[in-house]
Amino acid sequence: GGRRLDYGCGDGTFAAMVHELFAETTGVDVAPDQVAECVARLGHLPGVRFGLTRDLGRPGFTGPWDVVTCMEVLEHCLEPERRRVVGELARLVNPAGIVVISVPIEIGPSVAGKQFFRALAGLRRLGDYEHRERYSPMELARSAFGARIPRIVFEREGPNGRYAYYGHKGFDFRDLERELAERFTIARRLFTPLRFMGPLFNSQAWFVCTPK
Repeated sequence: GGRRLDYGCGDGTFAAMVHELFAETTGVDVAPDQVAECVARLGHLPGVRFGLTRDLGRPGFTGPWDVVTCMEVLEHCLEPERRRVVGELARLVNPAGIVVISVPIEIGPSVAGKQFFRALAGLRRLGDYEHRERYSPMELARSAFGARIPRIVFEREGPNGRYAYYGHKGFDFRDLERELAERFTIARRLFTPLRFMGPLFNSQAWFVCTPK
């Protein structure tokens, strides 16, 4: 029934799926072409609007929001940008609201299984898995046993100039958890799809946070 912000809304699918649960749903992303596509496909939905992250604070895109979601975004941010976005989420949420964050688990035994299925998807030319990040045998072994491996920085030309980002390789959700704990109270920590297995044999980590 409140206001919801989807920070890093991607193609807008999740915003469309849950918009009826909220009085207002706002999706923002950094890519103008993707936001334009969201507006064209989903802008007709009642109470739904899309914009760029730089629009936040402008008329029609002012907070605070009761629920802020940020899913499958922060693993791609370089560390200074990740800390900046965490601070931004803390600023945007209502003092009595919640922030829901999800990131992939890319450390521990599950990473070996994920790489296996990514390789299969690559062989079948599904999505962009053909161009997935590769692990050396030593890197995969270190990751599977919970040790850190170097992250690879990619660079690309965007609408606002050149920018740098990470893929999934080497991401450790525990670093993000420590950063979240500095700005939020972590009310719930979940792992999916097999909740009872903890982080060792799951693919996603979820944090339900409340402002401090």
